[in-house]
Amino acid sequence: MKEDCIFCKIANGLIPARKLYEDDDFCVILDLGPATKGHALILPKEHYRDICELEETVAAKVLPLAGKIGKAMKKGLGCHGFNLVQNNGEAAGQTVLHFHMHVIPRYENGPRIVAWEPGTVSEKEAEKIVEAVRAEL
Repeated sequence: MKEDCIFCKIANGLIPARKLYEDDDFCVILDLGPATKGHALILPKEHYRDICELEETVAAKVLPLAGKIGKAMKKGLGCHGFNLVQNNGEAAGQTVLHFHMHVIPRYENGPRIVAWEPGTVSEKEAEKIVEAVRAEL
């Protein structure tokens, strides 16, 4: 646990939150600024800045937990689907530098969330991108 991290404090019970779920590794809470009714955050109890620091054993548990929470939201809240959103770095919209995953219930005729206009890329630029990323793997 990182002492100056608000999500570490929430996940470990030092700051109260509306908990939907808790186990030895995670705490799932309602988001204080929800995008939709039921918007939740999955917080690991250990501190990881982002997905690049997340231990593989913890990472392997995140998606199954997100599915479990999403399924419970569909039944309990009557939502028609859900988005999983995970931001890495301030440029990507991460405002608290503690890995977390948003589970955002989606309702028919609800607000437009997590959308973008598809762009284009030339063959030459696509090849440069592939080479640059592969060189770092």
